[in-house]
Amino acid sequence: MDALELIASPTVWTSLANIMLVNVVLSGDNAIVIALAAHALPAKQQKPAIFFGSAAAIVMRAVLTVFALELLVLPYLKIVGGILLFYIAVKLIADQHQTSSVASHATIGSAVRTILLADLVMSLDNVLGVAAAAKGNVLLLIIGLALSVPLIVYGSTFVLNIMRKFPITIMLGAALLGYLGGEMFFSDTAIQTWVQTNLPNHELAIPATDLHLSVPGVISAFAAVLLGSWRSKRKI
Repeated sequence: MDALELIASPTVWTSLANIMLVNVVLSGDNAIVIALAAHALPAKQQKPAIFFGSAAAIVMRAVLTVFALELLVLPYLKIVGGILLFYIAVKLIADQHQTSSVASHATIGSAVRTILLADLVMSLDNVLGVAAAAKGNVLLLIIGLALSVPLIVYGSTFVLNIMRKFPITIMLGAALLGYLGGEMFFSDTAIQTWVQTNLPNHELAIPATDLHLSVPGVISAFAAVLLGSWRSKRKI
């Protein structure tokens, strides 16, 4: 398919819109991470950190999407990812009360690295939806993800503004990371047999919806908040 046919094809535009929509919908938690990583920076550095962090995360997500199916079946990958998310959640809470810039977020580069690490972990599941929307077309995948950058940047900036006005949202955002970490840990293929045998009811159905609440995720969220708050008090 040449460039003219690509532009004129309704199917191409539909697929492109689907990629952008799926990426934006699935990036709500990523926007929170980006805002959390940027909030400790000086005001002048926050917007560049959000932009470069979002752009770098999108590029990484494009690469991940190509190998999504192969990556997600690797044993112990989600266990490691869950532990990393829990660590990031604890660290963000522990650092939020410091008056000076946090060492790990002291520069735009270090903030971007934090964004990439968290996005890498959380994107493992998200990329499946994006890959399905792309239907194997790598070019459409790259274009769709690139066009999603401004939307992700706007979402992260919006969340950052809320964090400035309501600091409690920093803790709520970190609790979300803790929840996702616990949920991811228990969904790893390496321990599924053990989980199904010993913890068959580790997910609770939410009445009148198709949603489920992960019990390990809830425990992990509370643990991250408590541990992060304890570490924060020790630093003051």
